[in-house]
Amino acid sequence: MKPFLTLCLLAFAIISFAQNRPKQPVPVILDTDIGPDYDDVGAMAVLHALADRGEARPLAVISSNKHKLVVPTIDVLNTYFGRPDLPTGVPKGPGVTDGAWQKWPEMLVATYPHTIRSSADAPDAVTTYRGVLARQPNGSVTIVTIGFLTNMADLLDSKPDQYSRLNGRDLVKQKVKELVSMAGLFPEGREFNVFKDSVASEKAFANWPTPIIFSGFEIGKQVKTGLRLVADQKLQSPVKDVFARCMPMTKDDNNGRMSWDQTAVLVAIRGAEPYYGLKRGRYIAKGGNNGWQDDPNGTHYYLTDKMPVAQVTEEIEALMMHQPKNRKKVN
Repeated sequence: MKPFLTLCLLAFAIISFAQNRPKQPVPVILDTDIGPDYDDVGAMAVLHALADRGEARPLAVISSNKHKLVVPTIDVLNTYFGRPDLPTGVPKGPGVTDGAWQKWPEMLVATYPHTIRSSADAPDAVTTYRGVLARQPNGSVTIVTIGFLTNMADLLDSKPDQYSRLNGRDLVKQKVKELVSMAGLFPEGREFNVFKDSVASEKAFANWPTPIIFSGFEIGKQVKTGLRLVADQKLQSPVKDVFARCMPMTKDDNNGRMSWDQTAVLVAIRGAEPYYGLKRGRYIAKGGNNGWQDDPNGTHYYLTDKMPVAQVTEEIEALMMHQPKNRKKVN
């Protein structure tokens, strides 16, 4: 019995060690249209907060929007949170060019340090993707999109280059663990990120070779953040400045801004549990709209409600109020 007991104790020790071992940070690329809406600012704060906690390892923050102030805005936030050297990029071919009617990007670039003056000065998004992905271990990278699917479609269509002999689809299949996308309305409907570049959306979701998790419009619609952020008199940050400027401009934001993009970043890094359940099946493209088909063997999933909305809201807003650990001065 002693050898058996010894084996049991050894097995227990191994299991206990595995359960208590710190999780490795999630290697993540954020793809954002930051500008038409301002929840992207909150999403970038969540990314950097979780990175400072050791839960995420940001690899790049890339623009899916060709507006001239999008990449400078990304640069402002990366610089503020102590990661000014994160790779970035912007679509160089056809794409959406949308600014913010509240003019908050103009406010940020006039107020906070950054080095990139125009999106046109950034590298090609696909080139950045291929370079970053090629350097990562196989099956390791999570991509989270909180904007248009332009870059995803272009990446899938990309050809072998100096970074990899693989075409885009094969490179994604080799390097990407999953795609988490703030896109769609489930089980069916129309959502902004999908229909603004509906051709790219259809191509990306139909041909993506790894699992996709959708955080649909209906999820972030319920999560309203910003009130605690703006009310904190001790807090000074570009995130607070944007919410303080924009929330009073729209009656719908009196109780906080709907937080679609923050939910996607949270799930990309921490996983759906304990916040949400997952419905498995297959996304169906319908022009600028989407449908859904349940399928036990499908590689697509959409989030379903689980944790009380107030609890999710509190957790996301706390991350949005995070102050950077390592600020780097930029001249």
